[in-house]
Amino acid sequence: MSTLTHRSALQRIAIILAVVVQIGATFLPQLGFGEPIGDRSDSVRTLITPSGWAFAIWGPLFFGSAVYAIWQALPGQRDNVLLDQIGWPSVVALSMQGIWATYTQFENLTVISAIIILTSLVALLVIVRRIVAFERPMSRSERIIVAVTFSALAAWLTAASIVNISATLAYYGIGGEFRYPMITSIIVAIGGVIAAIAVARSRGNPWYALVFCWALLAIYFRGGQESGAIALACLVSGVLVVAAVVLGLKPRANRYHWFG
Repeated sequence: MSTLTHRSALQRIAIILAVVVQIGATFLPQLGFGEPIGDRSDSVRTLITPSGWAFAIWGPLFFGSAVYAIWQALPGQRDNVLLDQIGWPSVVALSMQGIWATYTQFENLTVISAIIILTSLVALLVIVRRIVAFERPMSRSERIIVAVTFSALAAWLTAASIVNISATLAYYGIGGEFRYPMITSIIVAIGGVIAAIAVARSRGNPWYALVFCWALLAIYFRGGQESGAIALACLVSGVLVVAAVVLGLKPRANRYHWFG
């Protein structure tokens, strides 16, 4: 583990600015700049596009990000080894979400938007990996503010990346208008397998699993109502993810890692 004495002021300030970008970018349409992300999504909707209510999860995600930004900047967290290990990856992950929102509101869900969101996802997976491998027991604050927030963000961005790629293909005229439901269902199933593996490899991460299942439920109640193949893919994916949680949390050490 890192033997750093103090986290730099630069890192702490960069995290705050990253969250300002992450959250602030979503308000641009209200200021007269760009088009709302929901309108962009509807213009290239596919069978994987979740029900609109699912996006309400951004409220808790933004709240968790803001709490993280404030908490990590407190003087008492200057020597926090966990925060040092995830600090710069969190700057990338959070700022890229704001950059993605800004780009999408002006340019739609193009291939560049997919690259941006995948960059954020990779950074989030790095963070989750470091949380999973962290050697000392996490404090209650670390579990709630760091582990829950970034596990949830990683899960949502996993699902959002799949949706973004599908929408990008539709934007370029590939598979739009609800064509090829079998191919779309295979994409959902592959996403479910990837998520289940991610949960299994992260000691049964319950927060990642919970949010990914939320995304699956939203896909089921939209695309799943228009295609039996999509509905089946969502159900199978959900079963795989839940099974990974159950098996992953069997060891007491794993349950303690996430719940204390």
